Amino acid sequence: MRVTWDQVFAWRLSRQYVASRADEGAVEIAERLCGVQAQVTSAAELAVALRGTKPEPGALVRALDDGVLMKTWAMRGTLHALTPALAAACLALIGSARTWEKPSWQKHFGASPAEVAALTEAVAEVLDSAVLTRDELVEALVSDPGFHRLGAELRSGWGALLKPLAWQGALCHGPARGSKVTFAGPAHLVRDWPGLPEPDAAAPLAILGYLNAYGPATPETFDAWLSRNSLRKTTVRRWFADLGDRLTEVDVEGRSAFLPTDQVDPLAATAPNTSVHLLGAFDQYVLGPGTGDTALLPGAHRAKVSRTAGWISPIVVVSGRIVGTWELADDAVEIAMFDGAHLPKQGLDAAVAHVAVAVGRETLTVRPV
Repeated sequence: MRVTWDQVFAWRLSRQYVASRADEGAVEIAERLCGVQAQVTSAAELAVALRGTKPEPGALVRALDDGVLMKTWAMRGTLHALTPALAAACLALIGSARTWEKPSWQKHFGASPAEVAALTEAVAEVLDSAVLTRDELVEALVSDPGFHRLGAELRSGWGALLKPLAWQGALCHGPARGSKVTFAGPAHLVRDWPGLPEPDAAAPLAILGYLNAYGPATPETFDAWLSRNSLRKTTVRRWFADLGDRLTEVDVEGRSAFLPTDQVDPLAATAPNTSVHLLGAFDQYVLGPGTGDTALLPGAHRAKVSRTAGWISPIVVVSGRIVGTWELADDAVEIAMFDGAHLPKQGLDAAVAHVAVAVGRETLTVRPV
């Protein structure tokens, strides 16, 4: 089957609750998006609010506190809010790469595979029925002489030594204690925590979840989203092949990629969408396919979206394509269109009004920059 990028983008806008918003709330949105990046809590809340028919302040954090969503280091080593089943599937696949056993990882973070294995067991024991701040967790660990030399790395805000523990299901983020991060065992904190499945059993849920929001896509694009291409290419391709007729290969203007078979007819029937949307920082709409996808984001403007220190700018989306960036400044939305283009004439006022509702403002004005 052949489709156009205009059709693909229109289908994604609908599937991701951008053009057709969700009534159900944070859990349904996080599930459909295959996780919401939660490095910055306010950005995660905005991603959910912009996709709901009735935005509720703090909806994502409440779902996390209630244990119906789980916050943990997952895709690409970044914090995400995920449903328990999807978290377990993605963690199983990420963990199967065993990145902490590679010499380059050991050189940078100073822990051997044996030390990581020991840390995993120790953390699971310390967090059994407990929720601890980072300082409390580290103090409990470094009281063991075997872990004393790892204290500085364990205290690092980057969490490099803690990520492999998260990928093995030993810990996840708990409710914030004031301004302090806490950690807990998933089995203690998360409702219906299924435990980590075997990678081959986990792959269908993760792959179909991804493709249902960001397809059509290739095995390589899926792996870039999941693990920054840390998995064996042959393994990822086998996982796709094992899905058999549940996937269909389609041609998108010369690019061959896969889509869930039950979405082939809906995609073929989708008409191009000329709508205008403002999406926030670290939004899944761009993180799913990646900022390197030039069909979505022109390469000449990638640095305006993917900025220094890993920051992903809020984006202006017209007809499904990223055409500019924006920032909230006092009571105005400051918009910078690419290549000096004019602001969209139709649909921008409604997009700005929706942002105002999502951030709890009565009104917002538009200021081109």
